[in-house]
Formats: sequence, C-alpha cells, structure tokens
Amino acid sequence: MLALGRQPHPDLPELDYLEVATADVVIQRMDAGGIDLAILDGEAAPAGGLGIAKQLKDELAQCPPVLVLTGRPDDEWLARWSRAEATATHPIDPIQLTDTVVTLLRGRPAA
Repeated sequence: MLALGRQPHPDLPELDYLEVATADVVIQRMDAGGIDLAILDGEAAPAGGLGIAKQLKDELAQCPPVLVLTGRPDDEWLARWSRAEATATHPIDPIQLTDTVVTLLRGRPAA
C-alpha cells in the first residue's frame, strides 16, 4: 500500500484498500464482488497467494485481475500456473508495481 499510495495515476480514481488475513475471507470477499484488483501474498502461510489465485480463477466466473507478490523471480512459473495476470517480486520496486497495477486497473471496468 505504501508503494502504490492512494492514487497511483492521475487518470485513475483514488484506491480503496481492503486488507484481509485469511484465505477464507479472501474467497468470501472476492465472491461478493466489488473488487477491481486482488494483490495476494505468494509467501503467506498456511494458504499462499498462488494457490488462492488458482482457486479464484477456477471458481469465479467474473474474477478480477490478480497480482501475486512472490519471494523470488523464479516463482513466476507458479504465478502462470495460478493464472495470475501479473507478479511483483520482493523487494518491491514501487515504480514497477505502480506501472503493473495501473495497467491492470485500466484494463478492468470499475466494480
């Protein structure tokens, strides 16, 4: 959230963030709709963002774009397996992350 700020690009409205702590709540909130982009932690335990991304893409008919934060660049193949639209690697590069998020949000109608 610090890397993106409230308004990562002047063409986009201010971002509202929703933080959740468990896989069950992620699934529940995504299923309810109203989310334009999911940023998931690929290193989270016990349920990682890569597995959650795969589940969301498999189960939601209208799944918004998913960006997964990974621990290393070599995990990109796992992100492709999970069908995430994008990845960012720790340590987070704020410029790269912002560019990726802006691209994903521009390609999605507002929820």
